[in-house]
Amino acid sequence: MLIGIPSLLGPDLLFTLRAMGHGDEIAIVDGNYPALEHGRRVIRADGLDLIPVLDAVLQVLPVDDFVPQAIFRSSVKGDPELSDQVHDEIEAVCAGRAPGFTVVPLAGDAFYSRVKAAHTIIATSEPRLYANVIVRKGVIYPKGTGKP
Repeated sequence: MLIGIPSLLGPDLLFTLRAMGHGDEIAIVDGNYPALEHGRRVIRADGLDLIPVLDAVLQVLPVDDFVPQAIFRSSVKGDPELSDQVHDEIEAVCAGRAPGFTVVPLAGDAFYSRVKAAHTIIATSEPRLYANVIVRKGVIYPKGTGKP
């Protein structure tokens, strides 16, 4: 256990989050997602739902503010115009932990392509469909720059 670090972030995940560089992306996916097929690196988060994992990750991972879009989610049946309750929950967590960032819905193929290019996939046991999100890592600014 560590002070100030969410307990569900295990050693492998903490190592990965720290090892990622600026611009690397991490995908957090539901239990139905083909993580082993799509991932270069896969970290299992068996027994955990997506929302608590996303919340924990965003407590320690800076989101990239060098680009106009840095958080993405999957869409219901591949249609970015459709959403489910889990997408509202994703947006609420992101609004609280990464204010000012919009969660961008992506069509099926665009989302899959982005996940395949991600640094790492975190495979949760989330049972809800289309409960997938990608976060692009930002930087931690030096003290005195006026940036968080």
